[in-house]
Amino acid sequence: MNQNITITEERISAGEYIDFLKRTDLGSQYPKERFAKRIPVLVNNVSISLAARNEDGLLVGVLFGLTDYAYWLYVTDLGVDRDYEGQGIGRTLMKTAHEKAGGEKNIAVYLIANENAVPFYEKLGMKKADDVMQYNHIEWTEFTVE
Repeated sequence: MNQNITITEERISAGEYIDFLKRTDLGSQYPKERFAKRIPVLVNNVSISLAARNEDGLLVGVLFGLTDYAYWLYVTDLGVDRDYEGQGIGRTLMKTAHEKAGGEKNIAVYLIANENAVPFYEKLGMKKADDVMQYNHIEWTEFTVE
């Protein structure tokens, strides 16, 4: 990973996260409905909130996860600024989150990956699973954060 990137556990503001989403492909995962009201809830309530920043303090990577700190970690958000992709930031965010949740020997990691991100997760050693259940009765209109 680039030596000028630092990763810390911190709560970022909704505004900073929305600005970050504009510089990533991660923003396409969110529904349009109530977006502005939901993002503050997200950033304030995840179990693990990691921020990767460049030397100027710009947010260039994010990982949000939900964990019980005993058995599992569900990664809800993992994104890297398009200008910083390929530098190992995503890999380091995943490793850091896994450690904070309880470590590789104790914690199983789950996530939903868009098809463009599958090769990245496979490089990390993750495999597709068939045993995931879904309950989704919410209104969901795709849009791009701009």
